[in-house]
Amino acid sequence: MSAEKKHDYHLVDPSPWPIYVSFSCLVLAIGSVYYLHSEISWGMYLGLALLFYGTYMWFRDVVIEAEHQGHHTPVVQIHHRYGMTLFIASEVMFFVAWFWAYFDASLFPSLAIGGTWPPKDIVTFDPWDIPLINTLILLLSGTTVTWSHHALLEGDRKSFIQGLVLTVILGFSFSLLQVYEYQHATFDFAGNIYGSVFYMATGFHGFHVIIGTIFLAVCLMRARKGHFTEEHHFGFEAAAWYWHFVDVVWLFLFAAIYIWGS
Repeated sequence: MSAEKKHDYHLVDPSPWPIYVSFSCLVLAIGSVYYLHSEISWGMYLGLALLFYGTYMWFRDVVIEAEHQGHHTPVVQIHHRYGMTLFIASEVMFFVAWFWAYFDASLFPSLAIGGTWPPKDIVTFDPWDIPLINTLILLLSGTTVTWSHHALLEGDRKSFIQGLVLTVILGFSFSLLQVYEYQHATFDFAGNIYGSVFYMATGFHGFHVIIGTIFLAVCLMRARKGHFTEEHHFGFEAAAWYWHFVDVVWLFLFAAIYIWGS
């Protein structure tokens, strides 16, 4: 029999990482629930460490398949794009849930909170202070990642890397400012509907910013190793799509929660 490949599809080799990551998530979930009911946290941290190791090894194998084994043909990349598109669509629905909760509570405030929004005992953030700065940071990061993408398409690797560096720095700056903002909040998560919907919406967005920053930082490390070319760079393109999604969600959060809801 000939070992020559007669199709453009990638038949993935058996891998231990899917089942390993599944059990890591189980350990993390059990450890987290146990930590919520006690002061013992080692199970949660063990699950987190196992999960980080599994995802690192899994992603490493995917990079090897793409860059060194040549399995990510144009046909495979099309399906990668379908997958990333569906993933971002699922993320949109995820945030729709938090916006729904926010507008349900704010448009129809119950008598339990005095029939007003925001509740009388809540001191909201000034939208033209740190929230505006973070908005400008994310808008600027959207331009730098776009600059980086176009530089790659034109074969300008120096500008490609420079744009990625600036985007990662801006993403990290956003997270630092959000932590500072949370530290100076006059309300917490528990005990009131405003705090619950505020932290769930902005907090999950902040988590997505952290994930997106890590995503782009990995792309930066790969770019320094020469992994991306003008024709073959879906790993970076997916990161850029994700980052633009994060930017757009923040604009809605800024307008709905910080400006309209203050």
